[in-house]
Amino acid sequence: MTTQQIWQEYHNDVKQFIFSKTHHHFVTDDLLQDVFIKVHTKLNTLKNKQAVKSWIFSIARNTVNDYFKKNQNKIATPVIEQVSETLLNQHTEKDCLQGIIKNLPKKYRTPLFLADIKGLKQEEVAKKLHQNIPTTKSQIQRARKLIAKGFIDCCGFEINKKGKLVGEIQEKEDCKVCNS
Repeated sequence: MTTQQIWQEYHNDVKQFIFSKTHHHFVTDDLLQDVFIKVHTKLNTLKNKQAVKSWIFSIARNTVNDYFKKNQNKIATPVIEQVSETLLNQHTEKDCLQGIIKNLPKKYRTPLFLADIKGLKQEEVAKKLHQNIPTTKSQIQRARKLIAKGFIDCCGFEINKKGKLVGEIQEKEDCKVCNS
């Protein structure tokens, strides 16, 4: 596998991962570039070509951690007085998601939390909940569908032709989940 092939297949996922940690577009782009420079220079050291994805994400995680260690004293913590009132009251996907998850039945919420938030494998979730794997998988899939339905009901999102959830978050006053 070449660096270009790796870039084409993984750069969007790696970029999302980095942005989820930094919340800053310019820093994300810089770190993404650093990650793929490391991938390019170290590709010949990869022993197991089947583990390329986990290898890349390890590089990304370490790059992000190094960035925060290096810039620990330079990153200014925001002062509440400097944050505008609109930013404090801004309605986000997180607000909707929290409301949607909170309203999920417990039998779906618990396996989803263990798998998608805690990062446990579905087999581990099944074992922890003392149930069989097909039941656990079904509950997690059902929870994900209910979350998508929640965004559709809440903010008028739609499922596009590719099966992706698309739309824009409405104002908090118009949001059926967050406003209840």
